[in-house]
Order: sequence, then C-alpha cells, then structure tokens
Amino acid sequence: MSALPRNVPASTDLHDVRWLRSSHSTGANNCVETARPRSGPAAGLLAVRDSKRPAGPALLFSPASWTGFLTAL
Repeated sequence: MSALPRNVPASTDLHDVRWLRSSHSTGANNCVETARPRSGPAAGLLAVRDSKRPAGPALLFSPASWTGFLTAL
C-alpha cells in the first residue's frame, strides 16, 4: 500500500482541475485557492495553493483533514 501524496511541487502539475477562490477574498489577492483533482495520485484529495503563486506548490489534504482544519479555525 502506498502513502498518499502530501504536496505537489507545482500546482500546474494538477491537470484538469478548477481552482476556486474563497468568497471572503479581497482584490488584494492574498488568499488561498482550492481544487479537487479527479485523476492521478491526488484524486479524491483537496489541493490548496497560494493565490499569489498560481504555479507554485500545492498542499494536499484528505477531505476529513480539511474539514477538521476548517472546524478548528
């Protein structure tokens, strides 16, 4: 059994995803964006990236981990 990936070095490596920005975002472009990869090793996980660096790295979370993080906030 292989471990799930925890990040990708470049969010552009995640193909066929639609990045969504928080509705709480302002025009200052200082927020995070999320996407749900549908294929590849990240399928079923939630990808999170910095909106200021759209080609930068993305962190990958299981849906339960992301829900737990948001609940803790």
